[in-house]
Amino acid sequence: MQFSDFGLESRLISTVEHLGFTAPTEIQQQAIPAAMKGHDLIASSKTGSGKTLAFILPALQRLAKNRALSKRDPRVVILTPTRELAKQVFSQLRLFTSNTQFKAVLILGGENFNDQVKVLEKDPHFIVATPGRLADHLTQGHFYLNGLELLILDEADRMLDLGFAKQLTQINNAADHRKRQTLLFSATLDHAQVNEFAQELLKKPKRIAIGGAFTEHNDISKRFYLADNLEHKEALLQNFLKNEIYQQVIIFTATRSDTERLANILVKQDLSAVALSGELNQGQRNQIMEGFSKGHHKILVTTDLASRGLDLVNVSLVINFDMPKHAEEFIHRIGRTGRAGSKGDAIAFVGPKDWLSFKNVEGLLEQTISFDKVDSLQAKFKGLKPKKAKAKKSETNANKAIRSKTSKTKKATKKVFHVAQDVGDMPIIKRKQPLSAQQIEDSKLDETK
Repeated sequence: MQFSDFGLESRLISTVEHLGFTAPTEIQQQAIPAAMKGHDLIASSKTGSGKTLAFILPALQRLAKNRALSKRDPRVVILTPTRELAKQVFSQLRLFTSNTQFKAVLILGGENFNDQVKVLEKDPHFIVATPGRLADHLTQGHFYLNGLELLILDEADRMLDLGFAKQLTQINNAADHRKRQTLLFSATLDHAQVNEFAQELLKKPKRIAIGGAFTEHNDISKRFYLADNLEHKEALLQNFLKNEIYQQVIIFTATRSDTERLANILVKQDLSAVALSGELNQGQRNQIMEGFSKGHHKILVTTDLASRGLDLVNVSLVINFDMPKHAEEFIHRIGRTGRAGSKGDAIAFVGPKDWLSFKNVEGLLEQTISFDKVDSLQAKFKGLKPKKAKAKKSETNANKAIRSKTSKTKKATKKVFHVAQDVGDMPIIKRKQPLSAQQIEDSKLDETK
């Protein structure tokens, strides 16, 4: 199948060919025709499968072929869970709108609010945004969604996990009219909150699921190495950075402090490394990601902040210095390499603190994972054995007999008082029985006599 088979406008086809896109991916083959027919859509596919293009092309086709519902309101809103992913989507959108009359703007939290107000006043056709900041502008009346034609939610599962349900509902209600189309993309369709939310937002949606909920990449080779402790992990890291062949590397750690610490160690070894974490302000994060994407640094040390959405084509190696807390994040992490059909490598270090996370990943992948070894850096740690439930000791017949005999003896020696006894100086006075009718009659006769 070719992109020309979708019936896209000729200018879109030219741009697709100019940007080097050849055959459409599986998610594009299924999502683009359904979206172009005007259907609401709920779709899932693995990371790096090309879903961004799966919603950008139908959106541009709609704007090119249909008259706007409003002269001032945005026609398309694209929401993403993180600023990094929003920037990635916006960059790809700009490639397609650069030679058209359509204007696109980027609205992110952490950036100048008043500057964004001025941008929104220019009546853009596309808004790419994070839901929290866009909801703030909507509340203050800086733009309206009465004429919105297409609402796109990218990685809806993560937006809900991050607590944006209230803002998404607000945006949905502001553009709740019968002519609006909604496209919802999620890493998995087995997400209870996503399904509940989809019932509110979507009208008779088409469902598309490419592969399993977390389909692993065939273009990415995976290797796992046991590690005794932090120092052992650092030694393994230095070994691979010295001996592996790679273009660029992303190293994932569990904590923000480790990103800075590891990056400083690598810089002291004359390696071109930079750290990225959530504690940096937006300007610093933008500068780091821009420098890395342009090849100014070969190594990026980061937390799960960069595990989704970033399309960095030169990343050929991913190293999990620490295993992620949530198993599905492992799939997103290694998905930073092996993009667009390229080959990639993924390495993971598994220490005692990583063992439970490793077992969860093993369960998610539904396979038994074997460990590779570095001859000079073999680990003493061999994994943790599962805890066995304590079995109740069976009671022997002899013990039962002894326990039964003891119980009978205790019953026999138990004191039982059958007769009332006086205690101290106060005797126990027995209750008198009531007189019968005959006794009462006899008593009256005695009194008469």
